[in-house]
Amino acid sequence: MSITAERKQALIQEYATKSGDTGSPEVQVAVLSERIKNLTEHLKGHTKDNHSRRGLLVMVGQRRRLLDYLKASSAPRYDALIGRLGLRK
Repeated sequence: MSITAERKQALIQEYATKSGDTGSPEVQVAVLSERIKNLTEHLKGHTKDNHSRRGLLVMVGQRRRLLDYLKASSAPRYDALIGRLGLRK
């Protein structure tokens, strides 16, 4: 269900705004999106796993708050991020 260390490092390198950046909203949203995607696939096969479902809802809420912060502070960065991640239709 969780992502591997190699995949997480690849996401950090891909979405980092500068060298050594692990805490920017872009990186956090990218890592959360990957975890959400993996957990969604898990829940398709394990429909009664309510503990993991709650964790998924917590992660979705955290991602939503990060995206709201990014949109309020820098709309162009927000637009670029959702375009790269394919979050909005």
